[in-house]
Amino acid sequence: MPTIYQLKSRFQDMLRPVCRKLAASGVTANQVTVSAIVLSVLQGALLWLFPGAALPLLLLPVVLFLRMGLNAIDGMLAREHDQKSHLGAVLNELGDVVSDAALYLPFAALPFVPTELVIGLVVLALIGEMTGVIGVQVGASRRYDGPFGKSDRAALFGFCGFLMGIGLTTPILYQVLFGVGLILSALTILNRARNALRELETR
Repeated sequence: MPTIYQLKSRFQDMLRPVCRKLAASGVTANQVTVSAIVLSVLQGALLWLFPGAALPLLLLPVVLFLRMGLNAIDGMLAREHDQKSHLGAVLNELGDVVSDAALYLPFAALPFVPTELVIGLVVLALIGEMTGVIGVQVGASRRYDGPFGKSDRAALFGFCGFLMGIGLTTPILYQVLFGVGLILSALTILNRARNALRELETR
């Protein structure tokens, strides 16, 4: 199924010159990973402390884009500059779920947003990422199947943050958007589990 993750290679090509400069300056993949986590937690704190305030909501798409860039850079530093490590793998996986929770759970506190849908989205996001990692545990590859992976979640919440930031607070709109996200998240879990098993069967 189509997903924003499929654009990753083009995004990495754009960031590769920056990645080379960072590597030459002695910046490590783990430092970039931690920076992405800190950035996400700080943005999440702003959303919690100032619920519904325009500035934190309008900052969210920017922070999500920066996080996406940092996530791409840490991967390239690890793969292309011999910086792979067990610590890096742990930070990468834990960082994703911690960052998602920090950035998205504050939406549940907004009065015009369905709390149960936001919490459901975050829970299914955690299960989806765990399902992707289970692929490795059973002998398949780390699964990133869509249709609603990390980048797609970022696009949804970033878009909603922008709409809220400009004053669009119609409850039905977010019921529909987050409801669709919930369904797609469930499909993503199914696809990752099924495709991991298929991968093993074809070997």
